[in-house]
Amino acid sequence: MEIAKDLRDFLMTRRAKIAPDQVGLVSGRRRRVPGLRREEVAMLAGVSTEYYVQIERGQVAGVSDEILHSIATALQLDDVETTHLFDLARAATKHAGKRPGRVRSSRQTVPEGLQTLLDSMVTAPAIVQNGHLDIVAANALGRALYSEVFDRTTGTPNLARFIFLDDRADETFPDWEKAADDSVALLHVEAARAPYSKDVTGLVGALATRSEPFRTRWAEHDVVAHRRGTKTFHHQAVGDLTLRFEGLDVLGSAGLTLIGYTAEPGSPSQEALQLLASWAATEKTRQGENPVPAD
Repeated sequence: MEIAKDLRDFLMTRRAKIAPDQVGLVSGRRRRVPGLRREEVAMLAGVSTEYYVQIERGQVAGVSDEILHSIATALQLDDVETTHLFDLARAATKHAGKRPGRVRSSRQTVPEGLQTLLDSMVTAPAIVQNGHLDIVAANALGRALYSEVFDRTTGTPNLARFIFLDDRADETFPDWEKAADDSVALLHVEAARAPYSKDVTGLVGALATRSEPFRTRWAEHDVVAHRRGTKTFHHQAVGDLTLRFEGLDVLGSAGLTLIGYTAEPGSPSQEALQLLASWAATEKTRQGENPVPAD
């Protein structure tokens, strides 16, 4: 990844989102850029304009955490955006003046016992995904919930590839726009955390080449944490399900997240989830166990 460019574009898109009156400044009539000017961000952060311009260009060697926090405050970054800024700055500093070495894989081994834990969750769908959105493990209900993704994928299923390149994606994920936004935002987080991972760079390159909606979203440089919320699915056998999810980091395995889903008690989605469990059991009996493909 081009770290200096990513850092520049991230800061530029963040300041473009802030109107001057949001930070107590007068917008004036002749404003050629949306949002804040560089000199305004510098003033709010308590640094010189020249110094801020240097930072926005990706020249962050020697920049203190205090300065980065001041910039994050000036740009009204949330916790996820602030962490992303620090990850970008750390990557830019580490590789300043150096050519990246051999591009490495960021794939991680699923910890021993995690599949057993997943399988014990018999009433809740659960999957484990890595930072670039491969589904690396699932329980029976999780596999059933994502059956369309598994069935239409050769090898390890990847949610970003499915969302942007499969013509059934908008049927599987009825709120496709949000699913697309979130997947790109999560990939931006991973790209800053592991900027020279061949899995990340290869995936981003492939999606940028083949999908205009992906390119548009990638240029926005939004980031998000996949911690909790709701997601809507459409399943061919049971119809629509709106489920709550909780995302938990897998300790000792940076980049792996366990995501569990539950339905509102007494809701149509809970009834659909029960039907999904019956469907999954029937499919297992008919076809036999079909585990998540190993790399």
